[in-house]
Amino acid sequence: MSKVLIIGAGGVGTVVAHKVAADNVFSEIMLASRTKSKCDEIAAAVGGGRIQTAQVDADSVSELVALMKSFQPDIVINVALPYQDLTIMDACLECGVNYLDTANYEPKDEAHFEYSWQWAYHDRFKEKGLMAILGCGFDPGVSAIFTAYAAKHHFDEIHYLDIVDCNAGNHGMAFATNFNPEINIREVTQKGRYWENGAWIETEPHAIHKPLNYPEIGERESYLIFHEELESLVKHYPSIKRARFWMTFGQEYLTHLRVIQNIGMARIDPIIYNGVEIVPIQFLKAVLPDPKSLGANYHGQTSIGCRIRGVKDGKERTYYIYNNCDHEIAFRETGTQAVSFTTGVPAALGASMFARGIWRGAGVFNVEQLDPDQFLAELGERGLPWVEKFDLDLEL
Repeated sequence: MSKVLIIGAGGVGTVVAHKVAADNVFSEIMLASRTKSKCDEIAAAVGGGRIQTAQVDADSVSELVALMKSFQPDIVINVALPYQDLTIMDACLECGVNYLDTANYEPKDEAHFEYSWQWAYHDRFKEKGLMAILGCGFDPGVSAIFTAYAAKHHFDEIHYLDIVDCNAGNHGMAFATNFNPEINIREVTQKGRYWENGAWIETEPHAIHKPLNYPEIGERESYLIFHEELESLVKHYPSIKRARFWMTFGQEYLTHLRVIQNIGMARIDPIIYNGVEIVPIQFLKAVLPDPKSLGANYHGQTSIGCRIRGVKDGKERTYYIYNNCDHEIAFRETGTQAVSFTTGVPAALGASMFARGIWRGAGVFNVEQLDPDQFLAELGERGLPWVEKFDLDLEL
């Protein structure tokens, strides 16, 4: 039996709370965020008196330490903002608590995604006999576990990896983001980057794109962007010659995004307005729809997977492993849309894998370094079934 502290009460935190509460391995659960009332609403929706709630500023190591010392969790599930990864990891080290997140650290003043900051914590976690599990959402997360599963069971060497992420849902809004608007806009407006022949190749934002076909969805225009799991996967699978990440965007979304950038609303540096310092993208976040509110009117599916080419027993083979998730089904279960659901389910399952002693180690680990078999054996049961296809045209 384990005690778990969930930090973050947005859409993903909502899903994590529901899934953790349904898992009997967790004896006590606490949900904390900057706004306690949000935690209280989630706890009431889950019901059964399973979840305690607390207020905490995840930017403050001292507040985090005080909460951890009071509650004494075995593991923290961090579904707060990526800016807060390091403060939460610092508090975990001080309190002797294990750690899991769904997105890598990025500094608040720069739209830059890199694992180096968190990988630098490896020795400190190892010395204390603690485990930190990085990127246990869907992408990053399941996408890397899919890759690990393919490498373990279907390939002697992986040569080409394309992670494909399609959201074919419709929420009826002119413009809205599927997760935290500040993080989402920072992510999709940065320059593209992919790995080829031992080097990173940079592209202008959305410069490379092509139509791809997604199961049960059909053809969608897909854009090459940088995504953090590429960095860890090419490190842990050195046979990879090329690794890319593709995401679908509708033309209306891209038009709004260009306008937001052109008028300066995507800026992450502070400006003075009426004598008050504000950050434009944070103001934009305040006026855009809350991603959690989109679920009630969301229809359609997401489709996320890995298209892989490599060698097995001296012969080239292709392989496609993916999950499709329905927005309406996700909403009926947790009151959230599929993007939150696909991130929250793996985070809760990863924490359960740790609590049951299936994933254990001392140090900092990306999920592809851990055994994929039991995780994938349970992923479908928890709401994210997956499909494998062999020896087909990958379109890439």
